[in-house]
Amino acid sequence: MPIDILMPALSPTMTEGKLAAWLVKEGDTVSSGDVIAEIETDKATMEVEAVDEGVVAKILVAEGSEGVAVNSVIARLLEEGEDASALDAPAAPSTAPAPVAAPDAAPATPSAEPQSAAPQAAAPQTLAPAPASGDKPARVFASPLARRIAADKGLDLAQVTGSGPHGRIVKADVVNLDAGAQQTAAAPSAASPSKPAPQAAASLPGVMDPRPIADAFGLEYEYEPASAMRKVIAQRLTESKQSVPHFYLTLECNIDPLLALRKQINQDSDGSYKLSVNDFIIKAAAKALQQVPAANAAWTGDGIIRYKSAHISVAVAIDGGLITPVVREAESLSLGNISNTVKDLAGRAKDGKLTPAEFQGGTFSISNLGMFGIQQFQAVINPPEGAILAVGAGEQKPVVVDGEVTVQTRMTVTLSCDHRVVDGAVGAEFLAAFKQIIEAPTRLLV
Repeated sequence: MPIDILMPALSPTMTEGKLAAWLVKEGDTVSSGDVIAEIETDKATMEVEAVDEGVVAKILVAEGSEGVAVNSVIARLLEEGEDASALDAPAAPSTAPAPVAAPDAAPATPSAEPQSAAPQAAAPQTLAPAPASGDKPARVFASPLARRIAADKGLDLAQVTGSGPHGRIVKADVVNLDAGAQQTAAAPSAASPSKPAPQAAASLPGVMDPRPIADAFGLEYEYEPASAMRKVIAQRLTESKQSVPHFYLTLECNIDPLLALRKQINQDSDGSYKLSVNDFIIKAAAKALQQVPAANAAWTGDGIIRYKSAHISVAVAIDGGLITPVVREAESLSLGNISNTVKDLAGRAKDGKLTPAEFQGGTFSISNLGMFGIQQFQAVINPPEGAILAVGAGEQKPVVVDGEVTVQTRMTVTLSCDHRVVDGAVGAEFLAAFKQIIEAPTRLLV
């Protein structure tokens, strides 16, 4: 019977996407693992691999189509021995890649995210109970390869629980089973509850379209339709400001010692790396979060989770929006490793080559606009994270030290806190630890 290929959900927040390109055409034969299409999500363009094998009989969604809903049929495959007349029959569910599970405490980043999207590994299989006597056996949905393996092993597919979408049996479900295991199975194991499908993006309340007024008064303008990324940014940041009780704490740091240390390290690196001020900030924030773990936390709705490591989301501006690649366990990385990691993530972010695991799952964000000369700003929290640090430019200022006026390079930082998680005292304690580390940067070398 023909197999429907469905629009996959390539991230937990994806509800629709753009079918950027087909890499196969009607009449082509595909095998499991073949790359068949490129899907553009709200974060990046990702490759999609075939899980079933067969002949591409019909492409239903043309490449370049936008707003293709997740789980809608985009193409149909014919199994071995079928001809075009089978297209009139109902199709079997496809074993296209399932929605990507969010990493533990993965944030819905207004960015973030890629490499090839691979199907998830199959969960351990359970044996389904046999139908009661006299009942009509239920139809078994399985890929052709799974059927051949089952026939070779003498397996009863009616007793195998499939891990593919809608319970479809795939190769991984039968490759490690044998007939003896089916005969000795006393009872079926409880199947793992499936993750809820991503919810459709809610419309933004209170949005007034300015175009009718502009048209009425003859105002000239150019209209640019919002990209998928821009729509997600608009939605999530609106939700953040409406649902997260923000408060802000600001202080200044003397970064003259940091600038001197950075200059010395870069001179001694022989070009193997070049540290930026932001690399020091990432490391200092991670160290401060280890000292004040109450600031490395998130609200669950009925409680607070506190993370053991500092997974720092770094805001990166790209065409059409913003993405927040994550530097994992930044407290344990050297400054050189942080520098190289950020350069790699930022470069691939701008090329749309990050995987969801690389831009989701942060625990604390940093947004640095100092390179644009911005002195101070307040950043919007990136849910479900509990705080974000906004970093301004370093400026030389007159400062009174021990009763005397001296000139220092001062950097202003503002911490935006989720008051459900980070109280004022906790936020202040974090900033004090951060300032202490930044102003004595040799601590970052040990």
